[in-house]
This record gives sequence, structure tokens and C-alpha cells, in this order.
Amino acid sequence: MSGGLIAMGVIGRPHGVRGLVRVTSFTADPADLATYPLQDERGRRFVLEWRGEGIAAIGEVVGGEVAGGATRWVRDRDAAARLTNLRLYAPREALPPAAEDEFYLADLVGMAAFDAEGKALGTVEAVHDYGAGASLEIGTLIVPFTRACVPEIDPAGRRVTVVPPAEVIGEST
Repeated sequence: MSGGLIAMGVIGRPHGVRGLVRVTSFTADPADLATYPLQDERGRRFVLEWRGEGIAAIGEVVGGEVAGGATRWVRDRDAAARLTNLRLYAPREALPPAAEDEFYLADLVGMAAFDAEGKALGTVEAVHDYGAGASLEIGTLIVPFTRACVPEIDPAGRRVTVVPPAEVIGEST
């Protein structure tokens, strides 16, 4: 699938007084974060260089593409502090293809959802992940993104099969 931005990491608090920042990488190997074309939600482009485990120098690319542009490196603690909680994204096209039986959660959004009997349930409107595992939002239904609740995913057909848990808490009638 192409298009869109994928969250790759987030800048944390400053580290020291020379502009270094703590960075949380969402990549399988944190070192890989520095290899992607990074940008924020406003389209500003960034590069980072790891200086230690979870610690990086960060710079904003100005005046052109990363290869031809100048990099304005963050040089002091105050400038680094202004970047705290800044999410870093990469274009979906820059990511490698997902391996067999693996999925980018963003690719699930927009897929048609059906129950085990083939009845339409709606469309995957969002994927939430608050740290305890991902869940799919399908209309008013939210199901855990587990093999038990989502036994089949057809990326080419843009559809998922959903088996809601036996106990569902919802609005009372």
C-alpha cells in the first residue's frame, strides 16, 4: 500500500546542555530510525545521528532535499526542549514491505470487516495501541488485534475477518 505517513519515533526530553535529545524509536531495530527520511506532522524534515543508546543529535533539513539541503542542528538545551514530544514520521513508501503474516497497522485502516459468516461489519476506522496491544475500531465495535479475534487478513482484497470476543460490553438498550 502507498501513501500516508507512518509514526517512526518520538523525541523525548533533552539530554545534557548541547542539544542532544532522548528518542524513542518505533522500529524493530532502534538504530534503523536514522536511515529513514523523517518529518513531523507539519512537513518539516529532520535527520538524526545516534550518540548513544536512545540519545541522538537532531537536525532540521532546510532548503531542499535531505541530500542537497543544509541541516540546522539543534545546539542547545532550550532548542532541544522545544522538540519534546515531537513525533517523527516516514512516508509509507520509504518502508520495506511487510514480511509474510506481518502488517503495518496503518495499512489495516480502511479495510472492510466481515464476521466469520461473511456478514459485513463495517470498515476498520482506526487502529489503537496504548501499549497493551493493538485494537481495531470498526464502527462502535472495538476488538483486540489478536489471531483469535482477527483470524484472517487479506491485504490484497483489503478485508479482515473479525470474530468479536464472547463478552462484549456496550451501550445498554
